[in-house]
Amino acid sequence: MIMTAAEAQTHCMTLDGVEVQFVEGETIYDVARRYHKDIPTLCYDERLEPFGGCRMCVVQVEGMRSPVASCTMPAAPDMVVQTQTHEIDSHRKTLLELLISENREVDVDPLRGYASQELATLVDAYDARTGRFEGGQSGATRDDDDNPFILRDYDLCISCYRCVRVCAEHEGDYAISIMNRGFATQITTEFNGLLKDSSCTFCGQCVQTCPTGALGDKKAMRHTDTPGEIEKTRTICPYCGVGCAVDLMTKGETIVGLQPAMDGPANEGALCVKGQFAYDFIQHPDRLKAPMVRGDDGELHETDWDTALDRAADGLKRVLEQHGRHSVYGVASGRAPCEAAYSMQKFIRAGFGTNYIDNCSRA
Repeated sequence: MIMTAAEAQTHCMTLDGVEVQFVEGETIYDVARRYHKDIPTLCYDERLEPFGGCRMCVVQVEGMRSPVASCTMPAAPDMVVQTQTHEIDSHRKTLLELLISENREVDVDPLRGYASQELATLVDAYDARTGRFEGGQSGATRDDDDNPFILRDYDLCISCYRCVRVCAEHEGDYAISIMNRGFATQITTEFNGLLKDSSCTFCGQCVQTCPTGALGDKKAMRHTDTPGEIEKTRTICPYCGVGCAVDLMTKGETIVGLQPAMDGPANEGALCVKGQFAYDFIQHPDRLKAPMVRGDDGELHETDWDTALDRAADGLKRVLEQHGRHSVYGVASGRAPCEAAYSMQKFIRAGFGTNYIDNCSRA
């Protein structure tokens, strides 16, 4: 039986000199976050099982010889924990210096992905741009992967494995994995091939969890040079009835990208390929901005709504009279709101007396 936090037994521990409470099953990191302690991480994603790979979240526990990873260490009664000491800060700075020593660059455009600024933010916070460990690069960027959605810039990879784990644990696709060991470690796909030849569904989760921008949103990156500051507007994906929350990114009047809402109640950061990448229709040059009817010359011409609706009504009436009610079939748009879908099915069922109605979201 799974117990709630209220039902679980409460214990006490000391955190940075203050006695705090926790429940069984919580890690030191869980407790520290709840009490607003700033512990840095690079391999941690709250949607995934704790990994303890980056060692940035280490803390000092009284009685233990070495610092421990707070994300994997269970909290224990009477434990005394220091989240920030001179030794720990020095440890974190050295780790960051080592991480960026083999990266082509640290600063990347935020359009690359939701978490793409995490490494650069920590490097600046710990003043780790010293260059004292600068050396060879282990990453091998896949410039040959011509898929239109995901950039595989492994020169920036720090082997945190968040992309591999979110693909497996959160999406269940297992499209990407790890090959080799040590300095030769590389993120890869089946048989080291292209994403389109793997089991990748192009949901973009690997992009949005990457803390360095090694995996980037190719579509959003087209707008790197578009002038203006990035603004985010919370909205709902229009493609199906799940109601995934998304943040629409704009520069001025231009839509430059889309990111999943990590706190979205329906999706918790997850999106499908349509929700993540299929937003070009919004400002596509071929998008109709006025109703059009076909003239006597056989060409389409712009007109007003009354004329267009009258023409459509006359055509439907003529079909109904000549061929009967089963000659009309309605397909509602998956981009339309619920009210429009309701009106569409009412129009077909009540207006024509048939159940020939479906929705393109089923495709």
